[in-house]
Amino acid sequence: MPPSDLASLTATQISVDLAHGMVSAEEVTRACLDRIAAVEDEVQAFVSLDPEHALAQAKALDRHRLSGYPIGPLHGIPVAVKDIFDTADLPTEYGSPQLAGHRPRDDAQVVARLRAAGAVIIGKTVTTEFAYFHPGKTRNPHDLNRTPGGSSSGSAAAVAAGMVPLAIGSQTNGSVIRPSTFCGVFGLKPSHGLVGRTGALSLSRTLDHIGGFARSLEDMALLMDAIAGYDAGDPDSRRYAAPAFRQTLHEPPPITPRFAFVRTPMWDRADAATRDAIEALARDVGAEEIELPAYVAEGWEAQRAIMAVEMAANLGHYVERGAVSPQFRDLIAEGRSITATQYLAAVRDGRRYAQSLAEIFEQVADAILTPSAKGPAPDLATTGDPVFCTFWTLTGLPALNVPLLTSPEGLPVGVQLIGADGRDARLLRTAASLIERAG
Repeated sequence: MPPSDLASLTATQISVDLAHGMVSAEEVTRACLDRIAAVEDEVQAFVSLDPEHALAQAKALDRHRLSGYPIGPLHGIPVAVKDIFDTADLPTEYGSPQLAGHRPRDDAQVVARLRAAGAVIIGKTVTTEFAYFHPGKTRNPHDLNRTPGGSSSGSAAAVAAGMVPLAIGSQTNGSVIRPSTFCGVFGLKPSHGLVGRTGALSLSRTLDHIGGFARSLEDMALLMDAIAGYDAGDPDSRRYAAPAFRQTLHEPPPITPRFAFVRTPMWDRADAATRDAIEALARDVGAEEIELPAYVAEGWEAQRAIMAVEMAANLGHYVERGAVSPQFRDLIAEGRSITATQYLAAVRDGRRYAQSLAEIFEQVADAILTPSAKGPAPDLATTGDPVFCTFWTLTGLPALNVPLLTSPEGLPVGVQLIGADGRDARLLRTAASLIERAG
């Protein structure tokens, strides 16, 4: 294969070729760097990129393999990291000029796991300011006049543009699912607490999730096997073995997966073409339509209250320190105005909603099918509306964007699958069934 084509391969294909010595980590990294050089001026996915350092990592990994040592599952595979995760060898600036040049002393837990698995940390990707709504510089690879979504804008765009096969991001409202649907890639927001958050910018302990972006389900499983697991520094980390993502993905399901179609109270916010496409897909796969209890309509306000209060507590000092966007300033003021009683009620309700959904997974379906977003990516003035992600982030359930649909304009439109708590690997296997049955 010509070196220029290596960047187009999936991470799974690259891992096989690297393990068999058919290609080197240096060659793969050079191919990705060449692709970045070719499209970065237009897409603008990266905020920090050091090609020589990336190549040095790759060369060290090649020497490691040639010395006969065991290699990790991500050996030699370039991975892009959202710029809210600490990296000891690259700046971490949180999308804010206040943190320009900030150099952490240690890697975030998820970055350390990537390195331990053999990944090449190729660079830091653009995030919106403090991972909130103020847009960054990144553009959508499918239409440069449209947003890639936020806040994990650079990570989704980098995978979609073929710059890297894998990237990591985060979600506190819709920051993994929304960019992945707009950019037409797979995006997974795992169960709350499945991926450790030590060394990541803390917006909201209650709502923060770390997730990933990939161009195939196999690649997502490869990534998740590397980054999921217990983190002693994260008080919500799960003290049990992480799911075996690749193993589960390739096992035949014991029964044919079942789907529940849920419109949510926000259904009318989706555009007509998206509603028609999701309804048609639900019919095609035999999904059973489920109506959520009326009280879940309050979930969107609960998520907003929790996010505002906890971000005000964690990040409010940046308002006093220097210039911030109006969106961020307004959120901090909102969080400071919410009473303790209102906040605690919102947290209580979030747990209640999650418990109320358990019956669906026990008796009706293996996954809930619902839109990922209102429609295709809007223009660059906004990062898009996370309204179809909010409730599932509040409940902490795993959510997966599956890039199955296309808008009348030819732009990506994703389908969101929601799984039972802690059943993230099964969710990927269920998604494979959905793709097969829809195709």
